[in-house]
Amino acid sequence: MNVLEICVDSVESAAAAERGGAQRVELCSDLLEGGITPSAGQISLVRRRIGISLFVMIRPRGGDFCYTAEEFAVMQRDIREARTLGANGIVLGILDEQARVDVRRTKQLVELAVPLEVTFHRAIDMTPNPRIALEDVIATGARRVLTSGGAARVTRGLTVVAGMVEAAKNRIVVMAGGGVTPRTVSRIAKATGVGEFHASLTTAVASPMRYRRAGMAMGKIRGREYLRFLVQEEKVRELADAMRRSSGHDSKNEERGPDFVSRRV
Repeated sequence: MNVLEICVDSVESAAAAERGGAQRVELCSDLLEGGITPSAGQISLVRRRIGISLFVMIRPRGGDFCYTAEEFAVMQRDIREARTLGANGIVLGILDEQARVDVRRTKQLVELAVPLEVTFHRAIDMTPNPRIALEDVIATGARRVLTSGGAARVTRGLTVVAGMVEAAKNRIVVMAGGGVTPRTVSRIAKATGVGEFHASLTTAVASPMRYRRAGMAMGKIRGREYLRFLVQEEKVRELADAMRRSSGHDSKNEERGPDFVSRRV
């Protein structure tokens, strides 16, 4: 079974991902920082809008993945909130000061999240050796790991990802991410054996605002005030179609696990 997960940061993008054929969305805020925990309002409205699986990012800030006690407490609170709001799973990753998987604290969060599935995100790609780090992630009880094989793009880390799939021995799902496109997905699948793929597919869309005050910037990246980054249905469909051609069967809406309940209203 092939699964397509789309990273989104809005209700509009989540709905587009579903219409395009994704089986799951990863909901974040602030994708410029690689994604942080979305608001309760965002989680709630996305849950009401879509019928596919919803995984929520649990990351209290941008930057590294070595968290203070206070940040860890925030993550615990956010997991409880996401579970209450109807998430099907959560996405997280904690490393220690040596960039190794923090097994003890990650395991605590995995246990707190029950019955939700947990994906250990690309923090694993920041470890000294993702292949070795995989065993630590498995020890936490996480259901899935998202990886590019420790490379900037998964197409450059295919050998490592393939090794992780082999080492996993069905103990954990290895999901490929980082540069997954309609052009690369077949190559990634054949080289690694993964059956789950993670992509962002965002497109810059001009703001509808007609008046634009010259010389003003509300953030450190100038020009962002008048741009929006959205997932477009047709791009998701293109990737979903490429996945189906690669696998030889239709995977649309396959992932609806036994505990999944549609909350669309």
